[in-house]
Amino acid sequence: MLNVSFARIRPEKEQYLRKWLAELNSRQDEARQSLAQEGTRQEQAYLLSTAEGPVLVYAMEAADAKRAYAAYGKSKLDVDEKHRAVLAECLAESLDLDPLYECINPAA
Repeated sequence: MLNVSFARIRPEKEQYLRKWLAELNSRQDEARQSLAQEGTRQEQAYLLSTAEGPVLVYAMEAADAKRAYAAYGKSKLDVDEKHRAVLAECLAESLDLDPLYECINPAA
């Protein structure tokens, strides 16, 4: 299942978050270990510039998103601990948006 979340970024923390995401790209082996622990197939992050400030868009594909988030939340992997710390420092508030369209192909 695809799970997409949105959160405002503290404007003064945007460059720090960009640097962390670039570092995370260079730590693919650790990130894959984390994904395996979570049961997550894929994840992507985007930064959007908006009139109200920068927004993080995070997309994750997992069989069970609740299980994936729970595993990530209790993970002791260095990459996950750093990721949680960076997000706590950089993100302001979550934006609760419902999809305007959704279609799932159960045969896929």
